Amino acid sequence: RNKQLFRFCSDKIMSEQYASTIFNLHIFCNILLIYVFCRFYAAEVVIGLEYLHCLGIIYRDLKPENILLQADGHVVLTDFDLSFLTSSKPHVIKHSTSLKRRRSQEFMPPSFVSDPSTPSNSFVGTEEYIAPEVITGAGHTSAIDWWALGILLYEMLYGRTPFRGKNRKKTFYNILHKDLTFPSSIPVSLEAKQLIHGLLQRDPSSRIGSNTGANDIKEHPFFEDIYWPLIRCMSPPELDVPLKLIGKESQPKVKPEEGVIDTF
Repeated sequence: RNKQLFRFCSDKIMSEQYASTIFNLHIFCNILLIYVFCRFYAAEVVIGLEYLHCLGIIYRDLKPENILLQADGHVVLTDFDLSFLTSSKPHVIKHSTSLKRRRSQEFMPPSFVSDPSTPSNSFVGTEEYIAPEVITGAGHTSAIDWWALGILLYEMLYGRTPFRGKNRKKTFYNILHKDLTFPSSIPVSLEAKQLIHGLLQRDPSSRIGSNTGANDIKEHPFFEDIYWPLIRCMSPPELDVPLKLIGKESQPKVKPEEGVIDTF
C-alpha cells in the first residue's frame, strides 16, 4: 500500500470460469437439483460474508460476476474495490430460555456475532443488487450484504432478479416500492421463499442477519441439511450435465494451415 495504490492479494484460482454459470442452471438441471445446487452455493456465500464481516469488511458488491468457481467445485468471493473496511465489533448474544424450552430441556447456546461497527454513506454497488438504504442515502451497515444475498438467491432459483426495470431509474423505483413476488411457473419451496422474503426486508433493522449476523441465516430451515463447520470439505452437488472448467491449458487453438478452431 502507498499513497497512490492499495493492492489486494488472493489465492490463485485454477479456473477462469465465473460461477455465474450457476445462474443458467435451468438449462442443465431439473428443478430438484437446482434447489440442492443453489442451497449449497448460497451457504458458501453466507460463510464468506460472515468471515468478511468478522474482519470489519462490508463487501458491498455481491453479484454473480464476483463469485469465482474453483476447480474443486467450491466458490470464492473476489473484487473488493467497492468494499468498506472498518473495525469489527465482536459480542456474544445470550438467548432467553422460555418456559416451554425449560420443560423440554432444550438449550440454545450463546451466539457469537462480529459485525463492522461503523456505517457508511457511500453510493456504491451494482444496480440490481443495491439495497434500499443505499439508494435513499440513509447510511448503511453490513445488512446491505444480506439484502444482496436475497437478490442472489432469487436469481439462482428464478433466473432473474426481482426488481429489474427497463432502466436504472425504474430499477431503483422498484427496489424502493415494488412488492416482492414469486413466479408460480417455477416451483420453489416455502422455506426458500421465506428466507428470500426475510433477506429482502426494506427496513434494515427487520432484515434477517442484521441483528445477529449470519447466525439467523445459518439456522434457517432452508439450510437444514448444511453442516456448517465442514462445508468447505463437502463435495459440491453434481450437475446433470457437468460444466467444463476453463483454464489456460484449454484455450482454443488455431491450426495455422487451416485457420479454424481446433479445440473448444
